[in-house]
Amino acid sequence: MKRTEPKKLKVLFLSKRENEYAHRAADFVRRHFFEPLVFEGGRNEKLPQEVLNWKGDLLISFISSWIYPQALLESASMAAINFHPGSPEYPGTGCTNFAIYNGETEYGVTCHHMNASVDSGNIIMVKRFQIKEEDTVFSVTQFCYELIEESFYEIMDCVLHDKPLPLTNESWKRKPYTRKQLDELCHIRPEMTEEEIQKRIKATTYKTPWAFTKIGKYIFKLQAENK
Repeated sequence: MKRTEPKKLKVLFLSKRENEYAHRAADFVRRHFFEPLVFEGGRNEKLPQEVLNWKGDLLISFISSWIYPQALLESASMAAINFHPGSPEYPGTGCTNFAIYNGETEYGVTCHHMNASVDSGNIIMVKRFQIKEEDTVFSVTQFCYELIEESFYEIMDCVLHDKPLPLTNESWKRKPYTRKQLDELCHIRPEMTEEEIQKRIKATTYKTPWAFTKIGKYIFKLQAENK
């Protein structure tokens, strides 16, 4: 992928902060496009007005949890695309958590065009892989990130060489999972079986557990065992 001059497309790149894969992708965008607008932030961080007022050619959402207004998506004349850490069977929030909970043996990542509705646009590319029994939410997520970065460079090669973006015959298989559903998955109740409790703990532990139980108005969060 050789270019001597930055491509004169107006690009908006939005990604998760403090993510090594996103940092490399952002650096690639800065090197290959002329004066792109790059913004990295956290889930609860609002998009700045500079981003909301952007108008240009290509909007790229890379490992990002923001939901973008329709007006911003329509401001991208070429395409507004998202790299989603989940296969078409798992749109929305907490997709990897639900895949682990459901005992999936295959998973993947998806690049798709964006609509105002989360994870609903036409699918550009899907990469799939096998989940092993010993895999965790963390290990699956890291492999998703690797495949997203790989997909990103493949898509950018199309853009830089004026090739049309690919289009698959894949389709989204269900409504997107919501933050409320993920919070419910984290909720451990006394009446649950030991098997159910262990399934939920495994499915909601990233680097640390997210599982909790609630007694009255008090919430008790699970702690990792000290070894």
